[in-house]
Amino acid sequence: MNDQYGKTFRKRLTQVGILPLIGVYDLMSASIAAKHFEAIFCSGYGFSASQYGLPDEGFITWTDMVNYVERVRTILPDTHIVVDIDDGYGDPNIASTVVRKLERVGASAVILEDQKRPKKCGHLPGKELLEINTYLSRLNAVLDSKDKMYVIARTDSPNIDEGIIRANRYAEVGADAIMIEGLTDISQISRIRESIPEKVSITVNLIAGGKTPPVTLEDLKSLKVNLVIYSTPCLFAAHAAIDEAMEKMISSDLILTENSSKISLKESNELLSQNLKSSML
Repeated sequence: MNDQYGKTFRKRLTQVGILPLIGVYDLMSASIAAKHFEAIFCSGYGFSASQYGLPDEGFITWTDMVNYVERVRTILPDTHIVVDIDDGYGDPNIASTVVRKLERVGASAVILEDQKRPKKCGHLPGKELLEINTYLSRLNAVLDSKDKMYVIARTDSPNIDEGIIRANRYAEVGADAIMIEGLTDISQISRIRESIPEKVSITVNLIAGGKTPPVTLEDLKSLKVNLVIYSTPCLFAAHAAIDEAMEKMISSDLILTENSSKISLKESNELLSQNLKSSML
């Protein structure tokens, strides 16, 4: 078992108090994000969009996600990698297998959610929850299978009272952190922090246009949040940039010049060449 990344992640979180996790959707976005931030989030929303062209509704296979994380770790040996494993792929035995394999290939942490299938993006309507004991069987399987990997237990309860009850149950069995997804009011964070044991970290997920209002990292730190996921900035930026580039090509009668893009061939190749060097270390 490769436990160094879990150990390093735990140590770093203790040092900084709050850590932003930047959502990425493929190896190129991971490479770019890692130039600016020390921790990335292998987002299920982003992966489903980039690899399948589909919404985040449970289409991802666990083998695809494990292979993806392994490739990310190969080119980013020093970056903290947090992985979205959805609901554990529907079964405690699968959840256990996935976690062992992810830790072996270099994941730092995983997030396990309590949605029923077909799942939804956490900031969209129409979600249904697993029975709490069904989820706990998967969470316990994950906790029993990992070595030093950090485990974040996520509830998608739309009701803050039920969310706190579930979060406490998840903390009781050993989750390192909890997350109540889709908070609609920042003031709810204080209530969550007061209700959860101090040793258990608080995680918040932010999506542009999602349910949770915009908030600064400093404000979240003052509310004693420890991990902040920014799920989709890379994906949404790429979506907008590609649209803009296609429109510019059409308007210029498909002429490509050195000024057609903000990124040059030289700059792009330099990033990729650095990845090659990292993968050979």
